[in-house]
Amino acid sequence: MKAEKNKVVSLTYELIVDGALADKADENRPLEYIHGTGMLLPKFESEVEGKEPGDEFAFTLTPEEGYGVFDETRLIPLPKEAFMIDGKVREDLLVVGKVIPMMSDSGQVVNGIVYEVTDEKVTMDFNHPMAGKTLNFTGKVIEVRDATEKELQKGHPCKHHGDGECCHKGHHKDGECCHEKGEGCKE
Repeated sequence: MKAEKNKVVSLTYELIVDGALADKADENRPLEYIHGTGMLLPKFESEVEGKEPGDEFAFTLTPEEGYGVFDETRLIPLPKEAFMIDGKVREDLLVVGKVIPMMSDSGQVVNGIVYEVTDEKVTMDFNHPMAGKTLNFTGKVIEVRDATEKELQKGHPCKHHGDGECCHKGHHKDGECCHEKGEGCKE
């Protein structure tokens, strides 16, 4: 079976960015996604399109094909007082490179990265962490199967109990789902 729209694809990959391993998925914990539904970067999916189990891949995505170019307008200076908790500025949070969840004007949680700290302000970077980066992927397709109706409705692959219900809290070492994380379960 080939990787095409509405197929669940399981694959391994290594992502090299700036000469270093940035992310990976191995055979014990492969990446699983529903192909053609926009779960992954469009260019990543087009590179995997038509591949079958056992097929290997190697490709490079430019910043424009990946997470976009670095956008200086997404560097937002905030007063240090914005990081006050219980009347005290949390200096321990204000470390360059630290990711801090913040609330957008629309009430959504967005991750910002501390970009610069001065006596008066903190500049937060709201670009994607991989913005401006060239992404080098290598990997292998492990499995391709038809997505179930439930998976298509939910928009993501599921591991199932015998009752067909989707579960994501944890999995036993044998690959079976469990509802509560506990003995023998892993994330």
